[in-house]
Amino acid sequence: MKDGQATRRRLLDAATQEFAAHGIAGARVDRISANAKANKAQLYAYYGDKDGLFDAVFREHADHIVNAVPMTADDLPGYAVRLYDEGVERPELARLAAWTRLERVPVGELVSHMGEQTERKLSAIADAQRDGLVAAALAPEDVLAMVMMMALAWSPISFFYTATKDDPEADHDRRRRALAEMVRRAVSPEPA
Repeated sequence: MKDGQATRRRLLDAATQEFAAHGIAGARVDRISANAKANKAQLYAYYGDKDGLFDAVFREHADHIVNAVPMTADDLPGYAVRLYDEGVERPELARLAAWTRLERVPVGELVSHMGEQTERKLSAIADAQRDGLVAAALAPEDVLAMVMMMALAWSPISFFYTATKDDPEADHDRRRRALAEMVRRAVSPEPA
């Protein structure tokens, strides 16, 4: 059993790199198996097919970001900065999300299995709006979408610049400050 878990982990890790680099259609089961030091029969036994493997990879990364970066509606600037840091640390999530959007879910909600977590976030934002901490004129779903996209401004899907762990810490600090300030300004209620 322990060896089976180790093989699954190697397959998920190899598949993460393969899917992030090549997408779903471009990923090759042969490369995944070889990089995982597993045979294709094991991959198919554990995940069914390439699509099942991608689903497992994407779900693992989506679940990780939700658990690693909890949202607090009373500190949306801090949430955005934590998302930025996680995106720098784990750039494959943005790539996997981009491939999912391009190859599977062109419109609508990207991650349907996150419905409960998304609803909790939207409810927390609505509560913060009622408490006067977040602009009430904005729909909670728009607040969440904009905060998340601001945090991804320097991600691998950026139109401007992709940040990496190798960037100077001064650059990361500057981006964190700018991000926090922009989110604060974007969601703050107008003075009475």
